[in-house]
Amino acid sequence: MKRVIAIDGPAGAGKSTVARRLAAELGYLYVDTGAMYRAMTLKVLMCGVNPADRERVAKIAQETNIALVTGPEGAPQVVLDGIDVTGRLREPAIDAAVSMVAAVPEVRERLLGLQRQLAQRGGVVLEGRDTGTHVAPHADLKVFLTASPAERARRRYRDLVAAGHRTTLDEVERDLRRRDEQDMTRAAAPLRRAPDAIELDTTGRSIDAVVEEILRYCREDA
Repeated sequence: MKRVIAIDGPAGAGKSTVARRLAAELGYLYVDTGAMYRAMTLKVLMCGVNPADRERVAKIAQETNIALVTGPEGAPQVVLDGIDVTGRLREPAIDAAVSMVAAVPEVRERLLGLQRQLAQRGGVVLEGRDTGTHVAPHADLKVFLTASPAERARRRYRDLVAAGHRTTLDEVERDLRRRDEQDMTRAAAPLRRAPDAIELDTTGRSIDAVVEEILRYCREDA
């Protein structure tokens, strides 16, 4: 049976890497819901619109097309209005604005339909901040990943530097705290652990160890 697996958690907890690896192990489709919001945020910034201007952001959402596709080497790609923008989605400017854009109800409505359509197919690993509570509340397995604030900041800083962005660890820590506050207090589908989700702390743990533990839960539920 092709199941639906939802993986949630704050930024820097390891969601993307774990979910991508898990999907590959199971032969499932990897659905990065956060990347879809990042793509919408990129569109807002490209249009020169203030992310806090909800009316204009809502209008942009209605005129934007976002698709998830599999690249030539099997890697997931995000296509914005026909253009592959995968390589731009981790830019600091998007980090700073994505929570505001994601809080706009029209944006969430626009993307939620596509996410639920993908979930209905089964055989998917959905990753984000509200997949187990809002996108796929009936998922067969829900996992909520956490990590210490210091660990999360170090991971995010390392990823940004590797991608060629100039920043400091202090800046990354401040940004993560701000994003956590926005994500947990927003009115529309806030970040929180689903009551039936398994919580895993990834601090000091390898990706292989975390993925293997989730696979063990998958085998137990089979």
